[in-house]
Amino acid sequence: MTHVQTLPSSGPLRLAAVDLGSNSFHLLIVDADNGHFTELEKCSKKVQLAAGLDDQGRLDESVMMRALECLQEFGTIIDEHRVDRLRVVGTNALRSAANSIDFVIRAEQCLGQRIETISGREEARLIYQGASTAWQDDTANCLVADIGGGSTELIVGAGTRPLALESLEMGCVAYTRRFFDSGEITEATMQAAEQAALLELANITTHYRRLGWQRGIGTSGTIKAAAATLKAMQPHLKKGEITRDGLLDLRRQLIEQGHLDRVSMAGLKSNRARVFPAGVAILSAIFQALDLTHMQHTSGALRDGVLLDLLSRDTRHDVRHITLGDMQRQYQVDTRHAEYVAATTLVLFDQVASALALDDASRQLLEQAAMVHEIGLGVAHNRYHQHGSYLLANSDMPGFSLPDQLTLAWLVQAHRRQFPEPPPEHRAALPAGDLMHLARLLRLAVVLCRARDPDSDWQPELRADDQRLELAFARPVPELLQQDLALERQWQQRAALTLVIDTP
Repeated sequence: MTHVQTLPSSGPLRLAAVDLGSNSFHLLIVDADNGHFTELEKCSKKVQLAAGLDDQGRLDESVMMRALECLQEFGTIIDEHRVDRLRVVGTNALRSAANSIDFVIRAEQCLGQRIETISGREEARLIYQGASTAWQDDTANCLVADIGGGSTELIVGAGTRPLALESLEMGCVAYTRRFFDSGEITEATMQAAEQAALLELANITTHYRRLGWQRGIGTSGTIKAAAATLKAMQPHLKKGEITRDGLLDLRRQLIEQGHLDRVSMAGLKSNRARVFPAGVAILSAIFQALDLTHMQHTSGALRDGVLLDLLSRDTRHDVRHITLGDMQRQYQVDTRHAEYVAATTLVLFDQVASALALDDASRQLLEQAAMVHEIGLGVAHNRYHQHGSYLLANSDMPGFSLPDQLTLAWLVQAHRRQFPEPPPEHRAALPAGDLMHLARLLRLAVVLCRARDPDSDWQPELRADDQRLELAFARPVPELLQQDLALERQWQQRAALTLVIDTP
């Protein structure tokens, strides 16, 4: 049983996380009860998505088939365990693949679950959250490094709070293709990989050193493999420990072996051997750039962070609430008005949710969009809905996947004036039809709240029938509101949507 951050619990929950990494896919299933996780199932498969990227940045069919077979196995295990909540996240390879949507559609069919592609910094945040369970009561600064197949995440944090998050475009699979494509391991190829990694690290080195840390922690398969190999070479080392001198010895041995096909060391699994030299090159560069003398491997990783995040969803610990609050403060949003619009929107939603077949996830996204629909005013009043949409689509938003961000961005742009084209399928969290329903509800709430007076309660009744909405008022409304509603009706007519306004 592993102790994790204490969160409210109404009883045991069976949670599962699937991490679609660029090198490996991971599945973790736990029972969560009163802030504790009991591990039930844990498995990893070397899929190497990043190795299947061709010169045009597309995943080839063979690697997609390998990945889908793995997900079918994971799906069977998940079904057997009767999981209550499941979250599936995609990382660097899915962020960068030109045809990632094609793969995601097929993968979602295998798992029967939405796949959330997350940004690099969100990946880093979740990695730190998973790793920090080992020292959550210690407030000293800590450096965490995670070398994946396509990217490397580096985080400085204190306790469970990250202070700096970064995801760099360097990983053991990507660097194997780039620097060891011939298979040769030489001083020249190792130096080329290390120099490229040092260039990636140059942008963060000064800032990270200024923050400082009392210990260096490593997660992921590359660092675990390096620690296991060094332990076999130097039995006096603590389990999971990596030293600068040991890393130099490991580097020398790899060069002596001379070729990826000949890489074989005690403690190193055969299915990691070909990408191991590139991983060691990246790790060596991290040691050099950040002047590390040693690092300790910990088992907590991305999938653990995903489970913690899943457990905290819809509680006061939900990081998404914190993110939206931070954005409101940054762009000086009128929070009282935002809450007024959100409350009005939800009243409208609840009246038509059944008729429009909208679920709780739709309700939550609608409320979130209402809370930040005016953030664009922090840029300029003119076209503020477009400014707000840009900010939401392009900001780092802890807790939100990239599809979630694009959905919020679209809803904010759609809350006034002309309806924009819905985002492409599988680039958003909801189908286009549901998004249009939510946009119409948000637009009506914005109109009803235009006077910015929460005491004005017109108590409208909203009815829905497919594309037809009917808004009925029990008592007369002011002339300005009637004109505003008439203008909104015209905007909806331009989008071939019917809005009926019934006033006494």
